[in-house]
Amino acid sequence: MPTITRPDGATIRYEEYGSGYPLLLIAPGGVSSQVEFWQRSIIHPIERFAGDFRVIAMDQRHAGRSLAPMRPFSYDTCNADQLAVLDHLGIERAHVMGGCIGCAYIWRLISNAPGRITAAVAQDPVGLDESNDIEVFYRMFHETMRVARAEGVEAVIRAAQENPLFVMNNAAGPFAPLLNASAEARAELLQMGRERYIALIVEFRDGIWPPNPPYFTVTEEWMRRMQTPVLVLPGRDQFHPTGVAQKICREAPNARCLAPECREPENLEATVEEIRAFLREHTPA
Repeated sequence: MPTITRPDGATIRYEEYGSGYPLLLIAPGGVSSQVEFWQRSIIHPIERFAGDFRVIAMDQRHAGRSLAPMRPFSYDTCNADQLAVLDHLGIERAHVMGGCIGCAYIWRLISNAPGRITAAVAQDPVGLDESNDIEVFYRMFHETMRVARAEGVEAVIRAAQENPLFVMNNAAGPFAPLLNASAEARAELLQMGRERYIALIVEFRDGIWPPNPPYFTVTEEWMRRMQTPVLVLPGRDQFHPTGVAQKICREAPNARCLAPECREPENLEATVEEIRAFLREHTPA
């Protein structure tokens, strides 16, 4: 399991598959954005594209085996992790494919390092529009704070040791992988105590889901100026509104949308081939 160590002590896990032009993957899963979540995706890009590209998958900090200090969430810090993985592998430029929260990461990554991303595939972009509200995204953190308030941080630690996958066990909190793995982190949380922990969770929640419609991590004006080629696979639920995906495709100069039904069984193989053709089209000579 290769990892890199970041200046703040975080360890970021990554994996490589195949060869060719690099394709960085940013997994779905919200707080739990980790390599294994691609197995739940109808399109598994490691299986589908490692025969054509050098696929780099990674766990984002606080997810899976990427353990990071208990601090407020920052997309900029996570983008720095993503670029550090590419730097470690000697990769100057790459395509990127993300699902769900991975799309929010992509927009900020292109904003922070536009010269390094040559094309993007955005599957089920998260966002805010008239079909949902910020509470859809905040809801997972309600149980996190309820357990800490009602039972103390000892209950948080017990939950993290039982199941450190936040998206399936909200009581364990977003730092569950670290609390599960590290006695030092458990001692730090006990010293932190209930009120400081709850305040930290609020900061983390507001960092990962900032009330910034419609895209969370960039403005509408930025999206209208983004020149990076993007292929969008619209979502169809409250977390991934179809309207947000279609807005991207109306406003981003080099964006193209597939139909919301693109991953139905009868359309799936054609969709995979369309993604492959899009990535090949935008691969530098």
